[in-house]
Amino acid sequence: MEVQQKAKNTIETKKVSYSDVKKVVFGAGMGNLIEWFDYASYGYLATVIAAVFFAPGNDRAALLGTFGVFAISFIARPIGGIVWGHFGDKLGRKRILTLTIIMMSLGTFLIGLIPSYATIGMAAPALLLLCRLVQGFSASGEYAGASLFIAEYAPSSRRGLLVSVVPASTAAGLLIGALTAAGLEFSLNQDALHSWGWRIPFLVSGPLGLIALYLRTRVEETPAFKEMDHEKPQDPVFESIRQNWRKIIVAFGVICLNAVGFYTILSYMPTYLTNELGFDSVKSILSTIASLGTYVIFLPIVGTLADRIGRKPVLIGASLLFILFSYPAFMLLPLGGVYAVLAQIFLGAILAGNDGVLATFLSEMFPTSVRFTCFGLSFNLGNAIFGGTAPFIATFLILQTNNKFAPAFYLIAASLIAFIALLKTKETANKSL
Repeated sequence: MEVQQKAKNTIETKKVSYSDVKKVVFGAGMGNLIEWFDYASYGYLATVIAAVFFAPGNDRAALLGTFGVFAISFIARPIGGIVWGHFGDKLGRKRILTLTIIMMSLGTFLIGLIPSYATIGMAAPALLLLCRLVQGFSASGEYAGASLFIAEYAPSSRRGLLVSVVPASTAAGLLIGALTAAGLEFSLNQDALHSWGWRIPFLVSGPLGLIALYLRTRVEETPAFKEMDHEKPQDPVFESIRQNWRKIIVAFGVICLNAVGFYTILSYMPTYLTNELGFDSVKSILSTIASLGTYVIFLPIVGTLADRIGRKPVLIGASLLFILFSYPAFMLLPLGGVYAVLAQIFLGAILAGNDGVLATFLSEMFPTSVRFTCFGLSFNLGNAIFGGTAPFIATFLILQTNNKFAPAFYLIAASLIAFIALLKTKETANKSL
């Protein structure tokens, strides 16, 4: 009788209306879009930021310093993943998503207020690093939290499609950031861009953050978390590692491809095209928009495909395509024009094949009681080690090998790691959360 009553309560708790699901998807997606627009502003204006915040005289050293700050800030990602995961599994997904958007918007807004190196010297890059650490810490709870929030509301038959809104909103934020950066590069002269123009996308994060905060206060906590009232772990971090360490290691391996691919193809590419291949800065950003647009369009298609044939076949297919075609795609880039655009469209489509199902796959891998912690820990550790360092390592590899296509080797290596890790996983489709 007690078992039947518990089952009945579970069914009643999980009854959510279409309007509830729609509100959750919109709130999580829009908040994620705004947060990653803030995050993208740094990557797409990296060349300008290098000139503003670092000593003049050596452009390559300044750019390495800019990407070094980008990479170091990722140290906060695994720490944040543990902290946000711990409280997300104890206090709820909604509270964490509210806090992350506040921190991200504040950190980004403050970057727009930092004086230049010419004004305050070494204090400028130090303050930039501090703000980037705040961004990295908050972002560590955003992707996992938004993914779980949708996954725990979505029906299993459409979970892949609905959760794909998270990477799609991330890419949409990057796309808006790219268009903003291109608009600034095109409409302002170099003096105006370096003195005040670059600050605009950072300063608008204040009001945008308030919009995202409002959207997230309008959604309820997930049904899956509400059911855990008597099952919440005392120490989610300890229990996650003790009970799921094998899955965390495998997830970490799978995430390598997302980390390297995302930050190489969608963040580092404009700088690569400008500094290594000699493209005009505006054309570099506009060219990269092709891969971003393709990525956004393909994500829901991939999510739907994963709902039909499973998560694992789609992820393995993306890994194999990267292994086979990364280097040929990079060889097309120097040809410019339509060839560069086609190469980036192709890379964006393959990356969507991985990212369109990854968040769903990770959400389904772990039990509800420690889901936020396990997802956050594996995802942010992978991005800290492989993602945040991707622009720096790509630039370093080019310098060491004198091969402009060296970033393709890094992408292939990450794909091999992900492929091997996927062979150790089980299919997660149609799993009840």
